[in-house]
Amino acid sequence: MGKIASWVKAFRLRTLPLSFSSVILGSFLAYNKGHFIPSVLIGALLTTLFLQILSNLANDYGDTVHGVDNHQRLGPKRSVQSGEISLQQMKWGVIVFTLLSLLSGIWLLVAGTKGLKLSSGFILLIIGLVAIAAAIKYTIGKKPYGYIGLGDFAVFIFFGLTGVLGTYFLHTQQISIEEFLPAISIGLFSTGVLNLNNLRDRVNDQQSGKITMVVKLGVRKGKVYHALLIGAGLFAALLFTLIDYRQPLQFIYLITFPLFIRNVIVVLKNEDPSQLNPQLKILALTTLLFAITFGIGLIL
Repeated sequence: MGKIASWVKAFRLRTLPLSFSSVILGSFLAYNKGHFIPSVLIGALLTTLFLQILSNLANDYGDTVHGVDNHQRLGPKRSVQSGEISLQQMKWGVIVFTLLSLLSGIWLLVAGTKGLKLSSGFILLIIGLVAIAAAIKYTIGKKPYGYIGLGDFAVFIFFGLTGVLGTYFLHTQQISIEEFLPAISIGLFSTGVLNLNNLRDRVNDQQSGKITMVVKLGVRKGKVYHALLIGAGLFAALLFTLIDYRQPLQFIYLITFPLFIRNVIVVLKNEDPSQLNPQLKILALTTLLFAITFGIGLIL
């Protein structure tokens, strides 16, 4: 039971609300256009679950190998770092969830590409394989992209554009420009969560050779960058609603704005990086609440 608990801890299930946000919003957008396939929603949630766990295990493995997970790190102690799971066991965990992500992704493609040309399914398969590779290569390998300041870009693409628009397309088998706006919102909010993590761990990351966007910008500019991410995400959502406006209840997601704004204020005023840890969970849950209320406002 102790080992099972260690693996559950390594899965870092608290990160799932953020990753599920894109699937939920993409499904709401599709339902709003008169398209909804239950098997696509289930398959997308399952694939996202496996990809998020894969990413978390890969980060646990990679940051240990590269020496980033050490006693100076301010975040929760990870499983390999604490000795609860060996490096070899974690490697096998990465392999298992790579396979699960692949199998679930193929099932999702089968459910969402019926009637499409084979070439469309092939393109989506390539995107899925790139997503799996991105989850692994963030911290694993000789030159992980998360160590050269590209993590923010990857999170924006995969949590935002790919997650929302990919789910929408699998439901509807079509795409339009306006859906990019809420996808951008989710991508920017998700990048904000990563930026919070990097603000918290800036000193240790810099000393360990992990060059994140915050390490590049510095603390002050990193905080301003965070405010810009959240502000731009809110603006994109409002712009979509104004373009697609039909009735007042579409603005129900405005109830999340004070939570986003409070997060920005806390970050701008912060002087102790360790105090940012609770804000990661708050911003992730706020993003999920945004996705749900935004979607409800569309279909009411």
